[in-house]
Amino acid sequence: MEKALIGKKVGMTQIFDADGKVIPVTVIEAGPCVVIQKKSVEKDGYAAVQLGFEDVPARKLNKPQAGHLKKAGDALKRTLKEFHLDNTDEMSVGSVLKADVFAEGDRVDITGTSRGKGYAGVIKRWGAQRTPMSHGGGPVHRHAGSMGSGTDPARILPGKIGAGHMGNEQVTVMNLDVVKVDPEFNLIAVRGAIPGPKGGVVFLRNSVKNK
Repeated sequence: MEKALIGKKVGMTQIFDADGKVIPVTVIEAGPCVVIQKKSVEKDGYAAVQLGFEDVPARKLNKPQAGHLKKAGDALKRTLKEFHLDNTDEMSVGSVLKADVFAEGDRVDITGTSRGKGYAGVIKRWGAQRTPMSHGGGPVHRHAGSMGSGTDPARILPGKIGAGHMGNEQVTVMNLDVVKVDPEFNLIAVRGAIPGPKGGVVFLRNSVKNK
């Protein structure tokens, strides 16, 4: 059964397993999420559900947003995300999904927005090697180097590394173990690190490439 939730990164800590070994974990406030909308194959051409997370004041929504959300009751949510799931028939508009959707031992894929690091050169951004520090190599030790032939093809080919805006992009970390679930506080602890800063919105779903 496919499962999905929207959450917020709380931060990293560590817990101990039954053998006393330290497990580095990231704690996520996962849910509660409200089913805002359902898509069906008959009407929309595909099956999916739209989930909403985190309450938002009505004054911060425009009329189209508020009208869309009120179809699911009084669920005024800040973050909306559509998930393509195979069990949408079991869900209904207005129903609430909590952290206990997942259980200890599950594998999840987590998608978030990485930290923005501003403008960065090729060494920091791509791990490029600098030029020799002697024999007249300066003063361009940290520059990108050759961009390719000047006569043919006489252009920079797509995919060439270069300096530019680093971070602040969607990143998915796959196959993370769910170490602990706290249904009372809607907290999920997963092994390892996930993208984004503390308080960043993340999307969880069961792993599509479970090993």
